[in-house]
Amino acid sequence: MKNFLSIDQGTTSSRSIIFDANLNLVTDAQEEYDLTYPEDGWVELEPMKIIETVTNTLKKVVSADIGLEACGITNQRETTIVWSKSTGEAIYPGIVWQDRRTHEYCSYLKSNGHEPVIKEKTGLLLDPYFSATKIKWILDNVDGAREKASRGELLFGTVDSYLIYMLSKEKNHFTDVTNASRTLLFNIKSMEWDDELLELFEIPKTMMPKVLSCDGDFGNLKINDCEIPIRGVIGDQQAALVGQGCFNNGDMKSTYGTGCFLMVNTEEKPLNIDEGLLTTVAYQLGDKVHYAIEGSIYSSGTIIKWLRDKMKFFESAEDSEKYLNKKGNSNNVLFLPAFNGLGAPHWNSDIRGGFYGLTQDSSIEDMVTAAFHSISFQTKEITSILQEYDIQITNLSVDGGMVKNNAFCQLLADTLNKKIIQPKNVESTAIGACKVCMLASGLSIYGTKNDDVNVFTPNTELTETYDRTFNDWRSYVEKSLSSN
Repeated sequence: MKNFLSIDQGTTSSRSIIFDANLNLVTDAQEEYDLTYPEDGWVELEPMKIIETVTNTLKKVVSADIGLEACGITNQRETTIVWSKSTGEAIYPGIVWQDRRTHEYCSYLKSNGHEPVIKEKTGLLLDPYFSATKIKWILDNVDGAREKASRGELLFGTVDSYLIYMLSKEKNHFTDVTNASRTLLFNIKSMEWDDELLELFEIPKTMMPKVLSCDGDFGNLKINDCEIPIRGVIGDQQAALVGQGCFNNGDMKSTYGTGCFLMVNTEEKPLNIDEGLLTTVAYQLGDKVHYAIEGSIYSSGTIIKWLRDKMKFFESAEDSEKYLNKKGNSNNVLFLPAFNGLGAPHWNSDIRGGFYGLTQDSSIEDMVTAAFHSISFQTKEITSILQEYDIQITNLSVDGGMVKNNAFCQLLADTLNKKIIQPKNVESTAIGACKVCMLASGLSIYGTKNDDVNVFTPNTELTETYDRTFNDWRSYVEKSLSSN
């Protein structure tokens, strides 16, 4: 049986996974790395750490006798790396998608009326989240960078591009349509880099990678004396959509990793929603482009990691389940999940997190429950907006590390009052990348939606409790935004 390699490069770890043609896991390896926070709202990573962790995991799983047909890559999106064309060395740390340092510049562009044309062309809002303002910041703040860029000596890429450049035998400077669509520089209607936007952000076109379909030919990966064709590249949230088998109009998934990302396939129609949701490219397979609506939430697993590592409330993420009140009672404690501001639908970079309603009677259980509530409540905000646009939601397919927590899945079901579909294999991003490279290798991936699932049904007896707490939480968020 043919085997396929999936590289899943995430915000805090890198994984290499080998699947067989039936999407059964053969072997895998994972290695974590640290982010740095030089200033309030700044989030950075060391680009060579990405290369090192990916290479280390590849060396553990790839061997000549395993028979690899092709490789697919999925990656954290928007994270921005600028490097020397001649050496491959990054000229500045990678600026992570969560970073908010360009907030004032975004506000300046908004005040000068640039956001409508940006939204029309890219489907995105003018926000530090996306790559363009990160690129401009590097060119403006690293000595000699702008001059080098103007001479064609520097290259830009999201993480997929950097991996391809550094690890492909050909040193290809490529990206795919999903990652390109998250830069604020890619016109999702003409499907090409937009000269007007490049000029607005003062970014030379020579820096930009060539854009291919998700199932394009990206070169050849060489590791452990094995040469493996790279036949698939797709951003992590779009990969999860493919991994969950969401190929039709209205198919929806929500991924709970470092952040939370809810995505709905709208097929060939780019649907615009004004209330803070994004229009983006879902995928391009062959010549066919599918679009999606996305709600992007900055903090999800980050919250649980903070409760574990900084607050020391529990020793492992799995232990958090013990502190989660099963009846939704947080003893009137509310949590604002704004470590780096709030994403959809608020898009506010200045607000910061906090607890509200703490008394001497408050406990760790109350605070942990309130923190989990904040994740499910952010999801409810997004699903409520979708329903206003007649996007009907009867159930929600979920994936990501957090949904291994069954108590959290039940909390989601109770909060949303919807069925939650949890696949037995929650690694949908890696499966999505694998499916894309399988398709490029001539195999069919359609109809492979995973039927091996757990279903969490809402407890209607708790509906009133969750609705009341959700309304209290929304009031807390609105008051915090208005006083900010």
